[in-house]
Amino acid sequence: MTAVGSPDVLQVHSVPDPKIRAESELLVRLYAAGINPIDTKLRQRGTFYPEQMPAILGCDGAGVVEAVGAAVQHFQVGDEVYFCNGGLGGHPGNYAEYAIVDEKFAAPKPKTISFAEAAAAPLVLITVWEALYDRGKLAAGQRVLVHAGAGGVGHVAIQLAKLAGASVCTTVSSSEKAAFVKQLGADRAIHYTQTDTIQEVLEWTNGEGVEMTFDTVGGMVLSQSFAATSVYGDVVTLLAPDANTNWKTARDRNLRVSFELMLTPMLKGLTDAQKDQAKILQQCARLIDQGQLKIHLAHIFSLEEAAAAHQLLEAGSMKGKMVLVMNHQ
Repeated sequence: MTAVGSPDVLQVHSVPDPKIRAESELLVRLYAAGINPIDTKLRQRGTFYPEQMPAILGCDGAGVVEAVGAAVQHFQVGDEVYFCNGGLGGHPGNYAEYAIVDEKFAAPKPKTISFAEAAAAPLVLITVWEALYDRGKLAAGQRVLVHAGAGGVGHVAIQLAKLAGASVCTTVSSSEKAAFVKQLGADRAIHYTQTDTIQEVLEWTNGEGVEMTFDTVGGMVLSQSFAATSVYGDVVTLLAPDANTNWKTARDRNLRVSFELMLTPMLKGLTDAQKDQAKILQQCARLIDQGQLKIHLAHIFSLEEAAAAHQLLEAGSMKGKMVLVMNHQ
């Protein structure tokens, strides 16, 4: 990323290969990098470290360990790994052929999926796991509303909610997406463009509302979420609330409102919390290899096509995830 601006500020450059500087680090030959909305926001607004430019974006990566630091215990050369690390403007990200990652923040790649699928997974897996299980304390038998269930975060949320024993309704914008979320296990798909989401949820829950709502959209959807959630329920949102948010409904219903930003440990240098996130990836890898969790890849681009990928993501209405793949010669 050579400057702040439109997708064409993403330029292909040759830079020196990164070097292991700490004893616990891995040098990873990257085979794929996930693309997330945070990448496009940083490109539009500037990174968290604006004085360090140009920057390499991309928090999600998957590849093969090429070299290890002297104190590395859990990985060796040739191991396949996936992780969410870097890409916020400080530590270089994964829109690259090589990356350095501390072994504490990496996890063994799921064996049954491609590097491209693995690279699409870490940020959304950690986000959903923390949102549903850590923030929302989701329990078996509860009912959950997942906003935008066909999206990158949403399609994982449906699956992890079902694995917890919950019933799931979700909002979608088309009959194609309705079919997609049903395949993932959603019990009810609500066409939010054609119907009143709150009324649909209340009808589905006999007028009570869901025990938990997961807002992946923001804006007025947060206020809708309060109205669709049962008394003493939980609402977890990924976005900063806007000025018009209707907090009165949340207060009257005695809701617990939580924020989920999986980047906090990376931004604050919270090593233990980042290690916990790598453990989430280990658990998710087991679920993936057992066939209980799937990552849907909508689009695969080459590393050189990063600008085109950003354009497509910003156009919206994405089903699943998209990645960049590296062409190692």
